[in-house]
Amino acid sequence: MTLDAVLARIDDTLPQALDRLMELLRIPSISTDPAYKSDCARAADWLVNDLETLGFQARAAATPGHPMVVGHGGEGARHILFYGHYDVQPVDPLDLWDRPPFDPQVQDTAKGRVIRGRGSSDDKGQLMTFLEACRAWKAVHGKLPGKLTIFLEGEEESGSPSLIPFLEANRAELACDLALICDTGLYDEKTPAITTMLRGLAKSEFTIRAANRDLHSGMYGGLARNPLHVMAKLLAALHDDTGRVQVPGFYDDVAELPDTLRQQWQALAFDHAAFLGDVGLSIPAGEQDRTPLEMIWSRPTAEVNGTWGGYNGAGFKTVLPSEAHAKVSFRLVSQQDPAKILHAFRAWAAAQIPADCEIVWHDGIDGAPASVMEIGDPAFEASRQALTDEWGKAAAFIGSGGSIPVAGYFKTILDMDAMLVGFGKDDDNIHSPNEKYDVESFHKGIRSWARILARIA
Repeated sequence: MTLDAVLARIDDTLPQALDRLMELLRIPSISTDPAYKSDCARAADWLVNDLETLGFQARAAATPGHPMVVGHGGEGARHILFYGHYDVQPVDPLDLWDRPPFDPQVQDTAKGRVIRGRGSSDDKGQLMTFLEACRAWKAVHGKLPGKLTIFLEGEEESGSPSLIPFLEANRAELACDLALICDTGLYDEKTPAITTMLRGLAKSEFTIRAANRDLHSGMYGGLARNPLHVMAKLLAALHDDTGRVQVPGFYDDVAELPDTLRQQWQALAFDHAAFLGDVGLSIPAGEQDRTPLEMIWSRPTAEVNGTWGGYNGAGFKTVLPSEAHAKVSFRLVSQQDPAKILHAFRAWAAAQIPADCEIVWHDGIDGAPASVMEIGDPAFEASRQALTDEWGKAAAFIGSGGSIPVAGYFKTILDMDAMLVGFGKDDDNIHSPNEKYDVESFHKGIRSWARILARIA
């Protein structure tokens, strides 16, 4: 009955919750542009004030960049940290917006009501779902739903340069039993999800050098090495005919998908033909013995992101270029170590180079490992059931082909797992003109967090 009262309060006060979100959306907190530095500070102060109205002890902590908002409040058996970010992407190209990006509006569309404005989905609308759930709980019970730490970042959209130093400097204050992250989405229009694995990333840029200058193809063609040929051969050898990466040891630390997750993923009935069809493709190109969802969620990749060399101007210049260049990246899973993978790739690539050529590396050994959450923690299943109750459709544990570095930092720096729950949709246009967040996602997102906190806090 107490949860029912909280849910009823959320329903009754939705207009006021939307008004508060609109206030936050009007602040142009673009973190990557120095011209908006004061606006980022203003957004941080707005959130501090809002947290204080909920009974949190909150502050905007200074960093070399934009402030980190930190708040503490409530009591409970388990200490839970909630993470979101208040900064937003730039709005260019402005002429593609249907309305001013920082003049948000609730609009009626063919698919339902939406909140239109920069940051509505990524991530202000999402983070406010959690704060509004706390607000409704406090109104009904007179206290917060558990022992909570709120951590809101102001640099997520600009590479988080202050994040790692801040986490390390404030390790004792921020360490909790479990982190909740809201910067994700539904599996599809109506299916809620908890993201339990995120792929890591390693990158490499390099040059293959041959002759000491560009050569006349009539004088040297057929005799001298062409580094573009060498590069093409190297990159073509990166995969075999079945899609497996040929770097020795690449799969050594890749775990097989548990049967329980494999069955859940199969039940999602992922339509890979439609997924590829949206981008003009039709045939899966990865490891041929894996399902499409496995390929994008739980298997590692090696991708060529760019190649260049020789003459690229108008007309024709018949030269053998002296250099060829490439960028290659790896999406990592399980226990793959970025440094180990990059060292193995460098050794393999060097072995492909003819004796009269050289390979030059332009970056260091750096990257981020994958994040794999411990779903044996009862909070994960309890939250999955809470989402199922709210959305009326079985929630799924899913993976993500991309990376959310903060989840990994929480594990490596603060020694806690993260549960990623969000309510965005694929058509929210995040990072693009006309960003939106469905009112349904906002409303049911608030109700979802109330249900989750009732079970785990």
